[in-house]
Amino acid sequence: MNATRIFLGDRLGSRRPDQDPPAKPRKRRTGRKSVWRSPLAVTGLTILAMFLIAAVFASVLAPEDPLAQNAPKFQGPSGEHWFGTDQLGRDVLSRVIHGTRVSLPLALLLVVLSMTIGTVLGAIAGYFGGWIDMLIMRCADLVLAFPGIILAMAVVAALGPNLTNAVLAVVVVSWPTYARVVRGLVLTLRQSDFVQAGRLLGASGWRTLSVDLRPNLAGPVAVLAALDLGNAVLLLSGLSFLGLGAQPPTAEWGAMVNAGAQNFDSWWVGVFPGLAILLSVLAFNFLGDTLRDALDPRTARAIRG
Repeated sequence: MNATRIFLGDRLGSRRPDQDPPAKPRKRRTGRKSVWRSPLAVTGLTILAMFLIAAVFASVLAPEDPLAQNAPKFQGPSGEHWFGTDQLGRDVLSRVIHGTRVSLPLALLLVVLSMTIGTVLGAIAGYFGGWIDMLIMRCADLVLAFPGIILAMAVVAALGPNLTNAVLAVVVVSWPTYARVVRGLVLTLRQSDFVQAGRLLGASGWRTLSVDLRPNLAGPVAVLAALDLGNAVLLLSGLSFLGLGAQPPTAEWGAMVNAGAQNFDSWWVGVFPGLAILLSVLAFNFLGDTLRDALDPRTARAIRG
């Protein structure tokens, strides 16, 4: 009788007293938090989207021609001119909108150039070492020995004041940061097992750098580049403020702030382009912090709970 009960219980799937309870299927976790849904990330993406829309559709969004001098001089903000007019009767709002076509693309260009040059030189210095490492790092130390804005001013003064030379000057100032970061990462990864295995299989140094080490360098370099975009906007605006970047009548934020500084009583001439610089720098810093959190596994797990 007992044997019959045990047999029937096993056939019907019932549990015997000496058996462990069946493991419950693990429920899939839903509603995980994403780092891109944090307030800083949403704020940065929103501000950046606004600037991108303004840059792409500047000719449509701007109420007037940024170079047109058809309004009264130093007219305060009003319903006709939301941001007022400058010393030549030009609409400040139109010039701020068109300034996005100058500041943001040039900042992105110089960051890409600095990142490329610094990453290549830093990877070569860290992997090959020896006199190559010493030469590259001494050049980087020489550049870092001077304040960035002072060295950029000297380069622009030697080449001539215009936007192209300002971009080249900022590239000269910015590449050592990438070189130092990448060199430190390569020195750490050079002794890893997968790099040693590649060497044993006959992989050349260039193949190791481009295939094995490049994926491990992409994350930190991308975070540094995102954070450096705000610094690039500041440097370009600073050179234009000093008269070494954009030349009149180009609509550029730093040059507009300079015009506002010369006409301090008309506060709107310099305040609104200064706010544009502030918001763009904040947006890039927020995105850089979010990208760092997204690429760091420990931080991402902590945010997701």
